[in-house]
Amino acid sequence: MRERHPDSEEHELAAAGLPVGQLADVLAPSLFGGHRLVVVTGVQESAAALADSLVSYTKDPDPELTLVVVHNGGKRNEALLKAFKSAGAAVDDCPKISSAGERVAFVRNEVRHAGGKITPDAVTALLDAVGNDLRGLSAAASQLVSDFGGVIDADAVARFHRGQAEVTGFSVAERVLVGDTAGSVEMLRWALDRGVAHVLIADALADGVRTAARVASLNTTNIGDLARQLKLPPWKVKKAQAQARGWSIDALQQAIGVAAELNADVKGAAASADYALERAVRRIVAIRAAGAGGRARTSR
Repeated sequence: MRERHPDSEEHELAAAGLPVGQLADVLAPSLFGGHRLVVVTGVQESAAALADSLVSYTKDPDPELTLVVVHNGGKRNEALLKAFKSAGAAVDDCPKISSAGERVAFVRNEVRHAGGKITPDAVTALLDAVGNDLRGLSAAASQLVSDFGGVIDADAVARFHRGQAEVTGFSVAERVLVGDTAGSVEMLRWALDRGVAHVLIADALADGVRTAARVASLNTTNIGDLARQLKLPPWKVKKAQAQARGWSIDALQQAIGVAAELNADVKGAAASADYALERAVRRIVAIRAAGAGGRARTSR
């Protein structure tokens, strides 16, 4: 769509809590003409009225508008998907990629799709630098081929990502989980300055808090047992154990709530995604500190 309409107007909306009137405003014909792209994410969370409004749109779509709905799986609002398919919508299935081998294959395919090749050590270096977020890996693969062309080796990855590992969403999450207010805010601002997407930082925070909570909730510290029960690689379990120290279960539950609010904020609910991220970072660190203080008082 962007290739055909490079000057298109774009809107991205999160379905959770989205007012029907706001959707109607975005889907209404533009007074200024030109093509528009509207992306509605998480439609499995749509309220009944919003789902009905989306289904109604399929009966008389605007030829000057491309509507994309993103459903994250499950049975909720399956009827909405069926209605779009019946209306002739194109469907892109995106099966979940979870194992290390699948991520390696994903990187290789992305580089190949961009017109290049990548060596095994470069794949490992890229995963270490970018992390497991598929959007980030896809963008990095495309940029590497664009910058270096031909065969991408570990040296090319190192040159391109020198210093970038310190400013990913995961590095922000690591500082937050250990309770480092100054460090986490500084890392967040560096990440935003380097162009790390708001949603990637929010996802990394949510993933870190959830993983720490899962590790802390089980009555074992054996890394092998935890890895089997949680179906996580041992290195991630070990990191989560370190990050869970200093947290109470109640505090982790509160932090999960903050991460859930942040997810909606960075997808359009907040007026400023930058402000929403920094506020969430400070709130989560404060929750950890309050929980640690509570345990200390109880122990005396």
